[in-house]
Amino acid sequence: MSRLLQLPRAGGSLYSYTPGQSAPIELPKGPLKSRIAFSAAHVVCDPFADADPLNHAQIDWEATLAYRRHLWSLGLSVAEAMDTAQRGMGLDWYRAKELISRSIAEAQAVQGRIACGAGTDHLAPGPQVTLEQVEQAYEEQVAFVEGLGGQVILMASRALAACAKGPEDYERVYGRILSQVSKPVILHWLGDMFDPALAGYWGERDLDAAMEVCLKVIRSHADKVDGIKISLLDDEKEIRMRRLLPPHVKMYTGDDFNYPTLIRGDEQGYSHALLGIFDAIAPAAAAAIHALDSGDEARYNALLEPTVALSRHIFQKPTYAYKTGIVFMAYLNGHQNHFRMIGGAEGARSVVHLSELFVLADKAGLLVNPDLAAERMRNVLTLAGI
Repeated sequence: MSRLLQLPRAGGSLYSYTPGQSAPIELPKGPLKSRIAFSAAHVVCDPFADADPLNHAQIDWEATLAYRRHLWSLGLSVAEAMDTAQRGMGLDWYRAKELISRSIAEAQAVQGRIACGAGTDHLAPGPQVTLEQVEQAYEEQVAFVEGLGGQVILMASRALAACAKGPEDYERVYGRILSQVSKPVILHWLGDMFDPALAGYWGERDLDAAMEVCLKVIRSHADKVDGIKISLLDDEKEIRMRRLLPPHVKMYTGDDFNYPTLIRGDEQGYSHALLGIFDAIAPAAAAAIHALDSGDEARYNALLEPTVALSRHIFQKPTYAYKTGIVFMAYLNGHQNHFRMIGGAEGARSVVHLSELFVLADKAGLLVNPDLAAERMRNVLTLAGI
């Protein structure tokens, strides 16, 4: 079948496009050495489950775990049950527990690195919620992850954001949890562009003031903090905070707009990575860091720079809808045989958006099999009436 497609533009016009303009990136193998690179991984829903897809969608466990094995095979680490897996936006704590349990077992079987999100999402936010309840919710989830031998990513809490009166409440809650963990955790500061319910996190609306609160928590419990992931889409803020961290505390970039320069670093340091976009650009991400391992900065730049336009497109406003683009990439590349998502989130982006995503992915060399990708893009276009 021909690869030639008729893709839509905003306004209703069509244009011809044939994928295969860039050679697919060769899949790297082996461990990464110079940077730790977590990919926040998506989940694959079961399209044949006889359940309400909005509230009780089921997970295709084999396809979900197979994708994690793919990430590990490239040398990437897996950040499990995070917002990329639709945590709190389709994936509740009950199903997250099974996901975490299965993924940790899979990681142990293949010797892959994994860290798992522990938060308070089984506690409904509201003004009636107390700090004690937030602490208990955190304690329950942290105990579950650590009980399975997993490293904790301490997720931002909607419940804490809703009930905290100021910075001192954040210091109290984080202080209690960090004092109890058995091994160092990764903190997660997620900006409100990813989750509007987290506006004013750390008790401050001003980001510089919020950063000072966060740094105070880290410095007070530095032996219990492996690192912090910040997702603010502000590279200057990340660099400033990176330079203020205690020496052994790592910065894990969560900046899906500026990751190439942040990971490459400068004369004063660099960021490791914990990124949702690495799910979609895994071959390029792994190959680029392998290049950095060997000191080939030119190849690092050549591999990652073409992915930035794709990432900025996937993460365009509303930013929280980026998960649709992540799963669409997995569908195009044959990692799942359908384009369905839990909560019906496949409908969160327009066919014009998905068409542009297709073109940007092709130009970045991220369509592994252009013939398959063209066939699947054609299916989506047909469903849209094109």
